[in-house]
Amino acid sequence: MRAGIDIFLKWSHLFVILFCKTINHLGLKVSDLQKMLDDFVIVVKELRSLNGCPWDRQQTPLSLKRYLVEETDELLEAIDSDDKQHVKEELGDLLYIIVLLAQIYSEEGSFAINDVIETVKAKMIRRHPHVFNNEKIDSIAELRKMWLEIKDSENTDRTDPKKN
Repeated sequence: MRAGIDIFLKWSHLFVILFCKTINHLGLKVSDLQKMLDDFVIVVKELRSLNGCPWDRQQTPLSLKRYLVEETDELLEAIDSDDKQHVKEELGDLLYIIVLLAQIYSEEGSFAINDVIETVKAKMIRRHPHVFNNEKIDSIAELRKMWLEIKDSENTDRTDPKKN
């Protein structure tokens, strides 16, 4: 289990750098956010441990579907009401469910949170060639068309039996 934590710590640093460029604006240092993410993952791992919480230990991806929907609905309500404190709280609840799901899959040897982070990072870079590859776009409509083409290509790759 420690190896999984070490891998997460390595990859979560990359996540912080790529997705949290505004942290200096918020008055945080990269190391502060890195520690917060690391500590949170360790909390979730502890909740799933033998000495952890029985509810957390008994959860499965299927049992968490209900909570994922509930928390998403609560986030949407918070956004609709423009209640920023509530939005922050619901984003945290969703983050918990995401990290918990990744932990469950990690325990069964499928993938870990670092794999989730690396996958979404690669996807965002791939889907934003106008940002990361200096491709020129002339309109939002052109950007949308390019995004959909890239996404369709990814979906084709995913459903291709030779690639699974």
